[in-house]
Formats: sequence, C-alpha cells, structure tokens
Amino acid sequence: MHKTSAWPLSQAYVALIVYASLYPFSEWRGQGVAPWAFLSSPLPPKYWTGFDLAANVAGYLPLGFLLVLSFVRRGSYRFAPAGRAAAIAVATLMAALLSFAMEALQTYLPSRVASNLDFALNVGGALLGAVLAAALDLVGAIDRWSRFRVRWFVEESRGALVLLALWPFALLFPASVPLGLGQVFERLESALAAWLMDTPFLEWLPVREVELQPLVPGVELVCVVLGALIPCLLGYSVIRSAARRAIFAAAAVTVGACVTALSAALSWGPSHAWAWLSLPVQLGFVGALVLAAALLPVPRRGCAALVLLALMLHLTLLNQAPASAYFSHTLQTWEQGRFIRFNGLAQWLGWLWPYAALLYVLVRVSRGEAPPKMAT
Repeated sequence: MHKTSAWPLSQAYVALIVYASLYPFSEWRGQGVAPWAFLSSPLPPKYWTGFDLAANVAGYLPLGFLLVLSFVRRGSYRFAPAGRAAAIAVATLMAALLSFAMEALQTYLPSRVASNLDFALNVGGALLGAVLAAALDLVGAIDRWSRFRVRWFVEESRGALVLLALWPFALLFPASVPLGLGQVFERLESALAAWLMDTPFLEWLPVREVELQPLVPGVELVCVVLGALIPCLLGYSVIRSAARRAIFAAAAVTVGACVTALSAALSWGPSHAWAWLSLPVQLGFVGALVLAAALLPVPRRGCAALVLLALMLHLTLLNQAPASAYFSHTLQTWEQGRFIRFNGLAQWLGWLWPYAALLYVLVRVSRGEAPPKMAT
C-alpha cells in the first residue's frame, strides 16, 4: 500500500465534473420525461459540434486515468494482466455511473440537454484514460514515478502535490491580474447583498465609503511576484534538496506563464496570447525567480510559514481592487460561450485554490513534521 495523490485528485475531479455538468444549478423542474429517456434518443443529436465531442471525451479521460492510477498505487489490481483489466473495468464502470447520473439530472435542468452521445463519449473518454494508466503501469512508468517521488519529495507530500497539480488548471480561468488567484471579495460582496435583499440583515453588511480602486503598476508587480512565488514555496516545503528546488521553481514559473498565455489565447484569440505580458508583469516574473533562488536554502518548515505570509499578503492586495470592465466582458465570454462546460471547473479552482493552500499549509505548520526518512 502506498499513499497516493491520485485518489484525492480523482475525488476532487469528480466534484468538478458534478459542478460542470449541473451548472448553473437553477430552474430545476420536471419536464414530463423519464430521467433515463435520453438513452433511447436518436443518433446523432440535432445540435452538436466537434468542440462538444472533444470536450466530452477530454472531460472524463483524466477521471479514468486517476482512478486506475490510484488502484495501482494503493496496491489493488496490480502485477497481472487480469488485475489491470479489472482496474480498467472498475474505473470505467464508476465513470459510467457518474456520467449516467449527471445526464439523468440534466433532464430536470431546462438549460441543459441530456444526451446519449455525451454519455457514450464520457464513458469512452474514461475508458481511454483507464487504458492509458494501465499501459503506463505495464511498461513500468508508475514504478519509475514512485522512485522519482521518493527521491524528490518527503513522505508527507500528498496534499502539496495535489495542490500543485491543480494550480495550472486554476490559472486557466481568466484573472484580472496574471497569476492572481483568489480575487473573490467583489463578487462575494455582490452575491451576499443579492441574497440578503429584502431582509433586515442587509443593513448588517458593512458599506464601503469609497469604491475599490484599480491596482497601481507597483502593486500589480508585487501581486505577480507573489502569485509566481507561492507555488515555488509550496514545492520547497516538500522537496528534499536545494538543487531540485531550483529545477522545480524554474519549471513552476514557466508553467505559470505558459498557462496564462493559453488562457488569454482561449479568451481573446491566439494573436493576443501574450498581450497580458506588460512591463510590471515581466518584472514580476523576474522578481519571483530572484526570490525563489534566494530562498533555496530555507528549511521546509520555514518555507511553509513563508507560504502562509505570501498567501495572506497576495489575497489582501488582490481583494482591494475591482475587476476591470474588460475583464468582466471576458468572464461573460467564458460563462455564456463555448467555455460554459469548463466555466465551473476553472472558475472554482481559480477562486478557491489559494484558500485551500492556506488551509493545508496552516494545518501542516500547526502539527509539525514527521522525522525524516532516508531516500532510496
């Protein structure tokens, strides 16, 4: 039995699939149709696009992959062809049951359409991911990853690895400041006011005397530095050596820049992929790399404490600024256009990732570290 990041990742991914499948969670009502009636609908459906087909396959492929990977890492269904086949079958069946439940519930959402084609593509994507994970185990890639993880990371690193794996996906949702995850104050304030409307509790809300002001370039630079430095420090808190920390920091900053460019390309078109790379942002990336290099010798527990400080400062600065009008228009593109299937996935990751990281590091710092073990 091995502790594996694949199992909590698969659970998180299930939650994200549920949110994306049932978004926007409004106007539930019976429409006089049995929830399983979609299974007998004619093929192909009247309205479909190539993007929809690819999205349904790609949406469930990671789930099948993570489920089989978690079975393998936890010692289940391993080392025999029949065992791998059983792992593939169980993972595909679990994904099929989830997809069936989501399609059936969509029958009660007028804004969503239950589809047997979507169901088939979801199951096919999960099967493809499950087969891929089993094939990697067959050729020994899973064992090599296990040995790599033991060499690079401390034993209690699963939570940090899950957060680091989710970080690039959180960056896919457009942010008003590059790498600015967790900017929720303005939306939370508006949502709370709407929820309390026509109730006496509305008067309990604090009233701001002045409107939120946009970030000046210097503060934006600091936010970019912190946004790039936080995943580096989180990695430092579970990585064994300074040399490996340096490699990780360079990779993390590079991934952050590339995923931000991908998000811009998806939002505004490929020609604008690097339009966000202004002078303060460029200096912010350079500053993050310089600080990451300077902090290489800091002990793991000290790095965890620095993550707490960086997160609190980052969230404080970000949430003192409003989202720009142009940024709000970009969000409408995601929420109403072709990205609606990914809106819930990326949006909630972008909002909640820093708070999940804050909670994880706080718990870890408060309970201390286990005695170190020799790497093999």
